[in-house]
Amino acid sequence: MKKPVAVESASALIDERIKELKDWRGKMLAKVRQIIHEADPEILEEWKWMGTPVWSHGGIVCTGETYKNVVKMTFAKGAALKDPSGLFNSSLDGNVRRAIDIHEGDKVDEVALKDLIRAAVALNLKGKSKPKPRGGWATSKWRA
Repeated sequence: MKKPVAVESASALIDERIKELKDWRGKMLAKVRQIIHEADPEILEEWKWMGTPVWSHGGIVCTGETYKNVVKMTFAKGAALKDPSGLFNSSLDGNVRRAIDIHEGDKVDEVALKDLIRAAVALNLKGKSKPKPRGGWATSKWRA
């Protein structure tokens, strides 16, 4: 099992990825990163799967992948999120994930994206604050 990359190292690797993309994709990845941090200042940056920026809070919120013609934000539990602004435009057939493909020249709806990020964080944190009671004789309905 591979060791996770330290948060400081992950942030530095994301900085490096943005710098090495000397075109619109680097600028867009930087913008998306800024929006993510504005939406949730407590979000953690990670570097997974041999070079994918990942943002997590209580679990994976989204990834920031860069391809030749697109910057893709994949939301780990996107299928469970409401998307009233219609930001999701990719990976729409899956049962779990949803993605936003951003092409050169596209404008990002920052307000809607922040709402989506906050909803993803809330979904990750839902039910994590209180431990669920375990079965056993003390909590069981059956008693001798």
